[in-house]
Amino acid sequence: MFRGFSFVPPDTKIDFVGLRTITWIVSALLTVVPLILVATVGLNFGIDFQGGTLIEIQTKESPANLSDIRSKMSGLGLGEVQIQEFGAPNAILIRIAAQPTEQQQQASIAKVKQALGDTVEYRRVEIVGPTVSSELIASGTIAVVVAMLGILIYVWFRFEWQFAVAAIASLIHDVTGTIGLYSALQLEFNLSSIAAILTIIGYSLNDKVVIFDRVRENLRKYKRMPLVELLDLSINETLSRTVLTHVTTFLAMMPFLIVGGEAIFGFALAMCWGIVIGAYSSIFVASPLQLILGVKRDAFSPSAVPAKGRGAAPARI
Repeated sequence: MFRGFSFVPPDTKIDFVGLRTITWIVSALLTVVPLILVATVGLNFGIDFQGGTLIEIQTKESPANLSDIRSKMSGLGLGEVQIQEFGAPNAILIRIAAQPTEQQQQASIAKVKQALGDTVEYRRVEIVGPTVSSELIASGTIAVVVAMLGILIYVWFRFEWQFAVAAIASLIHDVTGTIGLYSALQLEFNLSSIAAILTIIGYSLNDKVVIFDRVRENLRKYKRMPLVELLDLSINETLSRTVLTHVTTFLAMMPFLIVGGEAIFGFALAMCWGIVIGAYSSIFVASPLQLILGVKRDAFSPSAVPAKGRGAAPARI
């Protein structure tokens, strides 16, 4: 009988925790270097966060002549103007930096329409003011913080505080690494970037919970096994699921990265990077942190689990 293909051999015994001295150095760099990049280089904030005007047009010719459009925009004296394809070869997105006053903001739109004339179709015009952009920055930050607090409470109640702290530490590692990618490559950081970070947090947490659940089961099962061996055993037992899930998700994101266009390139690249760094942190950050935090076996012993009646089996969560 055909039982399927095993992506990772069932008898795999890789000493992941034994590499913790090296991986902790790598993890520290992936956490500290992005913070340095953000402090020195900064983030390339999009109009969502810095304010400005967004104009979506569709040209009659396909593909659009981007060099001609750029030459027309360069002589208008509007400051920074970004021009990029948006989904289709004849769909163009024009981003104009925020102007000092509302009147100048409206005048910049009129200048663009006058320069392009009737050769294009105007599909969308949006103005984001500085007040709105600052509110979006605050809302995005609050969204990430609330997600982290919710995860901390969830993991704490489902497992123990050691697992909760390890999960948050590894997720901070994932978030800073992703923000560092935006800073290093100067990708546009906008609301879709916040969506990518929140998606990475949720996806990475799911993988960590699977490993934590196996660690908890093995803590109940192997009373005398050293914690280093038990963590390695738990990681190896879930390795097939971890690798297969991350690889298939990564392959699903590749078309968006390759042919999705500039409009979603930053989001797709962040997601691909987040899939990789999330798998890394689940194996090399969240699990080895249990050695430092000191997981107590007594917390997962059958006697520590309330029974519904005499002789009742330990409850499974």
